[in-house]
Amino acid sequence: MREFKSLIYPISVGLVLIPSTVFAHGGAEETQSGLPMSTFGLLAMGLLLILFIAFYMVVKKKVQGLKNVKKKEDRIKRQRLEKNLQLINWGWILSLIGVLITGSLSVMGDKLTVGKGTYLEHIHGLGYSTDGKQMIIPAHDGLKTYSEGHWGSAEGEKHDYMGFSSVDDGFYSSGHPASGSDKKNPFGIVKSTDEGKTFETLDLYEEIDFHMMGVGYKSHAIYVINPQPNSRMDYTGLYYSTDETKKWTKSAMKGISEEPTALAVHPSNETVLAIGTQSGVYLSKDYGQNFEKVFSKGQATSLYFKTNGTLFVGGYDKQAYLVELNVENNLSEEINIPDIKEEDAIAYISGNPVNGKEMAFATFKKDVYVSYDKATQWIKVADQGKGIDEKNH
Repeated sequence: MREFKSLIYPISVGLVLIPSTVFAHGGAEETQSGLPMSTFGLLAMGLLLILFIAFYMVVKKKVQGLKNVKKKEDRIKRQRLEKNLQLINWGWILSLIGVLITGSLSVMGDKLTVGKGTYLEHIHGLGYSTDGKQMIIPAHDGLKTYSEGHWGSAEGEKHDYMGFSSVDDGFYSSGHPASGSDKKNPFGIVKSTDEGKTFETLDLYEEIDFHMMGVGYKSHAIYVINPQPNSRMDYTGLYYSTDETKKWTKSAMKGISEEPTALAVHPSNETVLAIGTQSGVYLSKDYGQNFEKVFSKGQATSLYFKTNGTLFVGGYDKQAYLVELNVENNLSEEINIPDIKEEDAIAYISGNPVNGKEMAFATFKKDVYVSYDKATQWIKVADQGKGIDEKNH
């Protein structure tokens, strides 16, 4: 039984350390194998319980085999075995308690648990489905969805969408085809009305990839920053189309001498658009022919027109900020946002078209936040690209 005594000490230490480790990590973190700590603890405690029960049965059988208590040698062995049996009895009781504790942690979990299989390699936009039930993020390997506290992937091929713009009947985008797809590269401009299951090619297919593109949510007026001359656009710069790309018109962009950093189109008024630069926000009310500077606070990193026509400006001025701007009178109001890491800022903003209280934003370092109460409180649903499932709102 010396072998048993040499085992009982490390097993006892395990009984103490495993539950404390699980509690310390709260059940939400993962081991190197990818298992949540609570699940790892449950498996470990279950193994200990099985071992103790096996020891108990073996030792009890040996005790029952020593029937000749009058014989001194058998009597001494029986006494030792009975002491060991008591220790083992306590061992399986404690391990059973450990199973119950870690099992409860595994079932309940924390409020936040890592979303299985969801990783945002890149973030190329942010929007919502037309019914407002899903947040949609083009993430290099297809469209990722976030709905009712859980991450998922949209149906359809995993295309690398760029210049993604949600509208009232789907989305417009540019980009590149998924690996193994029979679609041509690049996309030019495409439109989907079934959340990416299929799409219709509109223009410049196999010619150009637009990284900076905006579309009116209701008007469907398309504005693009053209990076190079092509078969439909003779020059670089700002172009727009109000008829699903049948005709393109070059905008003069008078009043802007800086490189654009962001672009947003008014939801219903096709003549109105905003462009962000390193020094602020410019607004045009004549299809981009003339611009007036309407906001100055460091660099404008992202723009989003809410369905009611107010403009949200994400930017960086020594730290990240979010502002709501009334484009009719240029009055602005700072919006509460969570603490964002240094040297990070808001890259994309969007709002739920059905629920006006809900909005979301993504940062350049791939953190994603959502608010359900007009930015009073924010919930982090992705950390550096790693999706986080939210079990209870």
